[in-house]
Amino acid sequence: MLIRSRAPLRLGLAGGGTDVSPYSDIYGGAILNATISSYAYTSIEPSNDNIIEIISIDQKKSIQYKAETSLEIDGNFDLVKGVYNRIIKEFVKKPLSFTIYTYADAPAGSGLGTSSTMVVSIIGAFTEWLQLPLGEYDIAQLAFEIERLELKQAGGKQDQYSATFGGFNYMEFYSNKTIVNPLRIKKEIIDELQYNLILYYTGTSRLSSKIIESQIQSVEEGKSQSIEAMHNLKEQSVLMKEAILTGNLDKVGEILNYGWQNKKKMANNISNPIIDEIYEYALKAGSTGGKISGAGGGGFMMFYCPKNTKYKVIEALNKFGGEVWNYQFAKYGLKAWKI
Repeated sequence: MLIRSRAPLRLGLAGGGTDVSPYSDIYGGAILNATISSYAYTSIEPSNDNIIEIISIDQKKSIQYKAETSLEIDGNFDLVKGVYNRIIKEFVKKPLSFTIYTYADAPAGSGLGTSSTMVVSIIGAFTEWLQLPLGEYDIAQLAFEIERLELKQAGGKQDQYSATFGGFNYMEFYSNKTIVNPLRIKKEIIDELQYNLILYYTGTSRLSSKIIESQIQSVEEGKSQSIEAMHNLKEQSVLMKEAILTGNLDKVGEILNYGWQNKKKMANNISNPIIDEIYEYALKAGSTGGKISGAGGGGFMMFYCPKNTKYKVIEALNKFGGEVWNYQFAKYGLKAWKI
């Protein structure tokens, strides 16, 4: 038997950072995001040899362990081990032996939610294998608890929920609950948004946890500039929702730019001179606005290019040595199956 799962990566279109505690606990956060046709994959081959083998195909790394009820969290394959430990503790109560393969279409630290999406994919594979009684909210919350609370990796909640639910969602985050509001958007609006929105990989990755820790510190210390910027980003998510739902796409670039100017005020290391230069070149070539994807500091950027300006923007971006990423918006979230 072979169990497979896949979960989609996401573009955070508006509100990024307001899903991070303590801001979301105190003020409530709001995000608008959309999943894309790049995925985190998991495959599990059950065995009876009392061995757990973990293989990361994209990172070209592997390791073996004796099957135990808990694997040590030591910096090696912690996402897989964190999921395994929680599944055994809460549901199975005894060791399992298997080989697990993971693969992600985008590099870690690229700003598309790769790590959290991988956790969702791993949970999805175990849920399918063991027929666990977990719905969409259960899986997303479990992924959040494993990554943020148990493995103590800094970050928010949007990635786990977007990977699980899929599609375009307006999400609300509070101290004791998360609400996912799927958006009903006409296909021609999605197609036009996809045509006009360039996804550009800068060729560099970053450690998002350091940037997020700086953001958290700003809220804890009550820094008014950072908190006001997050309030504005929450407002941005509402503006983006209204623009997309009503098909008023001419405002998308302006709304992205509004968010980007505020996001840079959340922490000092969100942007840098190279990112600023790329952004200015894109605007001069015809983009009406954009942002960096994820926490900031590197990874992917996105630019809204109305009418037919995208080709001039792509030409301008080529000088920086990155890569324009081909993608489509993905309607569905986590999927798992057996063969």
